[in-house]
Formats: sequence, C-alpha cells, structure tokens
Amino acid sequence: MNAADLGLPVDVPSTALFTDHYELTMLQAALKGGAADRRSVFEVFTRRLPEGRRYGVVAGTGRVLDAIENFRFDADVLGFLRERNVVDEPTLEWLASYRFGGAVWGYPEGEVYFPGSPILRVEGSFAECVLLETVILSILNHDSAIAAAASRMASAAGERPLIEMGARRTHELAAVAASRAAYVGGFTTTSDLAAGFRYGIPTVGTSAHAFTLIHDNERDAFQAQVDSLGRGTTLLVDTYDVAEAVRLAVEVAGPELGAVRIDSGDLLLVAHRVRQQLDELGATNTRIIVTSDLDEYAIASLAAAPVDAYGVGTQLVTGSGHPTCSMVYKLVARAESADPKAPLVPVAKKSTGGKTSIGGRKWAARRLDPYGVAEAEVIGLGAVPAELSDRQLLVELVKGGQVLAREPLDVVRDRHAAARANLPLSATQLSRGEAVIPTEYV
Repeated sequence: MNAADLGLPVDVPSTALFTDHYELTMLQAALKGGAADRRSVFEVFTRRLPEGRRYGVVAGTGRVLDAIENFRFDADVLGFLRERNVVDEPTLEWLASYRFGGAVWGYPEGEVYFPGSPILRVEGSFAECVLLETVILSILNHDSAIAAAASRMASAAGERPLIEMGARRTHELAAVAASRAAYVGGFTTTSDLAAGFRYGIPTVGTSAHAFTLIHDNERDAFQAQVDSLGRGTTLLVDTYDVAEAVRLAVEVAGPELGAVRIDSGDLLLVAHRVRQQLDELGATNTRIIVTSDLDEYAIASLAAAPVDAYGVGTQLVTGSGHPTCSMVYKLVARAESADPKAPLVPVAKKSTGGKTSIGGRKWAARRLDPYGVAEAEVIGLGAVPAELSDRQLLVELVKGGQVLAREPLDVVRDRHAAARANLPLSATQLSRGEAVIPTEYV
C-alpha cells in the first residue's frame, strides 16, 4: 500500500490560482446576473484520440481530488485578486468561503477511454463547478498523456521492467506527476526521489558517466562503486570502450555483478555482443540495461535483443509525441432556474470544424463480446439498458464536497493492466490506426 498517495496536500498551499482569469470574471457576471446558483453538470471528454493511438488511459484522478480539496481562496490569494482588480468585492467575499460542495463521478483511475467517453462528471452550482475547469484539465491532460505513452511502452517491453528517468527533461513539478502517471501506465521504478517520497514509487539509480570521468581510470571508478554499493550494482560500460569496460566490470565485481548499463551506440548490436562477452566471462546472471532516447518503437525493436530492462526519459515525459490528450470541460446540462428542484435540460455548443459536443448528463458502459473482450464504448442518456447495467464505468468520487475514497497507486496500476488486457489484441499494435473499439451513442 502506498500510504504516501493517500491524501497528501499539493505542492502549494492553494490550487485556487491554477485557473484562468476568465473563470473568475464568468463567476462575477453569474453572481450578478443570477445564474450562479443554477444546478449544472460539466463533463470532461476528448473528441478524438491523439493521431495513431488506439486507446487512452485515465490518469491523474487522485491528483484531481487533492486539487479540489485544496481549491481555497486564502488571504494572500484574495489580496492578489483585489490588487489586480480581477473581480469586484462581492465576488471576493463569495470566494473567501469557497468550498466545493458538489459531486464528482468519473472513470476509475487507470481505466482506458475512447473518443466521447465522459471521463469525469462534475455536478453542483454553476459557480462552484466553473472554477474547477482549468485545474482539472491541466492535471488530466498531462497525466493521461504520459500514462498512455507509458502503457504503449509497457506493452512493447512485455515482461521486461521499465525505469522512468525523465525528470531532467521536464519541469521539476511536472516530473513528479509524470513519474506517477508512468507508474500507472506500467513502469516499475523511477529515478526521481521526489516521486518516491510523495507517491511511494520504488526508486533506483547508481552512477552516470561523470562518476567514471572523475576517476583516473575506469577500473578505479568501478572499484569505488562496487566497494560502496556492492557486487550487485549496475556499472555503466559505454564511457570509453564497451568491450574493455565489460571485461573490467566482471574482473572487479566478479560473476556476481548485478548489471551493466549501455547508454549509446547501436543498442541491438551492442547488447548482443555484451551478452556474449558476459557469458564467456562467467557472468551469466548479470543483466543488461539499456537507455539512450528510447521510445515505444525503439523498445519494440529490441524485443529479440538480450536486454533485461529499459530506462526511458525524454520520450516518456513528453508523451512520446503527444504531450496532451486535448480533453475539454464542457457544460452539458443545467437547471431551468435557480430553484433546487428545477429540472435539468441538456445544453451543447453548436459549432463547425470538429468542435461539436453532445448535451445531457451521460452514462457510459463497455460492451463485451461473447469472449469477454471489449467491443464498444456505449454512451447514453437516461436509463441504462439492463444488459449493460453491470458494465457501467462511472463511479462516485466526491459526494457533498467530500472525497469518498482514495486508492493506493498499486491498485490503480493493476486496474490499468487489467483494462488493457480486456481490449482487442490490436490495441497493443504500434502501427497507426483508429480507436480499437468504436464509441456508440444510444
């Protein structure tokens, strides 16, 4: 159980300013015009998957729950808004006591999604819901993009473990979120200590080329590392000559050497040569770890190579070419009046250019074929058909402003593995294609 993932505060005292200016000006106008108290339903969805992707991965839900709890306008935040004349005094007074008191439903974190899937549904007054748009989207768009890339890499890697090591390639706080999302997607460890501290993700690491270069020769560097970290350590063998480094590594550590790491060159060719050399030197149990700008395609190309683990950085934390999921947060239903008993009516923007959306408070279910494999994402309004009642995807996350439950990250990670396994086999293909199952509206 990852206790560090259960309810920790975010990295700042308040998330209230993780929003756009116009959220607050809409609030001011709604308060003055009388629409602020109308019951409203907002949904998060994406109109399409990133080009070539077969499925999406829901990630960041736990961070969204933290962000909602910490969406508070304290004295410093209110002072900033007053100084900049962002909103008027009546609005500032309203914000001073802001606490989200509505409901949130969503796909469980780790679940897969498709175009149109109502990934998250936020219900409450217009005023309390509209303020959450930007912070919710910023978390879900980032984390889901990283988790989707991680999932593709995990599929390509098969049973071989993946190490997340992209902290130096992104913003320092984004790095922590990326490590969490990568773990959801199937990575096993991270190099980022902040992610280990906050989320309980296992951390790993040994040495970089600088450690070898600071010594007078490679033997001295290897000896120092083995003396400090033991024979089971991982020695980096591509600083100078790989074959000579492998020879020295086994000579210093013996056949008990834990692993060697290769960070450059033709990884397929070098891995085969290193495996042969290690075996000839008696280090038959010494593992080979490869790094060096890997992505899912490079990992797949190494499937037949004698590689035991992969370290991935840049391509992972940038979403392997797709750093966002293009999720949107849209009002889909609102009450006819501010009367708490007023019925909800569907609303939707009318637009051309692919920005259309469907109004109404939706349910979602995944229909399975006779073999238990997903065959369609079914989305509808009103009553759920009896044959889909036990396949519904949305679960209640927040009720009356209170978070109902937080999950250990390992549970989320296992859920994703199970969800991906229930998709058609073509879901794991790296070739470009459409969503692996269609979205049907009923």
